[in-house]
Amino acid sequence: MKIAIIGTGNLGKSIAKGLITNNAITSLYLTKRNLDAIQEFDGYKNVYLTTDNLEAVKHSDILIFAVQPAHFEHILNDIKPHLTENHVLISTITGYVISKIESQLGTDQFIIRAMPNTAIAVGKSMTCLCSNTKGEKRIKIAEAIFNRLGHTLAIPESQMQAATVVCASGIAFWMRLIRATTQAAIQLGFDAKEAQELAMYTSEGAANLLITNGNHPEEEIDRVTTPKGCTIEGLNEMEHKGLSSSLIQGMVASFQKINNIKKEQI
Repeated sequence: MKIAIIGTGNLGKSIAKGLITNNAITSLYLTKRNLDAIQEFDGYKNVYLTTDNLEAVKHSDILIFAVQPAHFEHILNDIKPHLTENHVLISTITGYVISKIESQLGTDQFIIRAMPNTAIAVGKSMTCLCSNTKGEKRIKIAEAIFNRLGHTLAIPESQMQAATVVCASGIAFWMRLIRATTQAAIQLGFDAKEAQELAMYTSEGAANLLITNGNHPEEEIDRVTTPKGCTIEGLNEMEHKGLSSSLIQGMVASFQKINNIKKEQI
């Protein structure tokens, strides 16, 4: 696949690393105003660094946009005369709705929104996808790209704000849980390195049990808990202190914040 990443910042770099690691490219153009910031990609076969967005567009079929929202409109206006019927446009820009892109480019373009998270750099992103009507014909292309970088789920655009909280912000939420588990392990006698290793691989194992077995979390919890045992004692204490309610309230607060930002932009 001939892919261009327009705006290779933190997210763009993560996508690029995933694409290169998983051999998902025929060619890859990476654009950035300051090429010094992406020199780590210099020298990779079929990877080209440029400050010229138009050069990237002309040599690519799939355009992945990872720029700041404030710059997106200007970039779309610049590239519009150079878009062809073959181009597939994939936007990773939070809050920039498809109708706004269509208002600039028209409805006769393949337009897809993708919401990956930073785990894309290690091939473990949870990426949500949606598209305009024409883009539905190319959604499989986006799935093919992002499934090589983790897992995808096609959802209505109306759920993309919520997906941002659950999947993108969710990385930070899970990191905080892993940190808390690490701190507890240190208190229980492990050194810091051992404690983090225990926390990381236990959380990975828990997720993979659900992915592999397809069970509800409570089914796996039941496999671990025994009557009057230490696991149920710990779980009940956590619930008394508000573990589940704190997580839910925090995610709802994050969702409310992202909706307020969207209203301000409108």
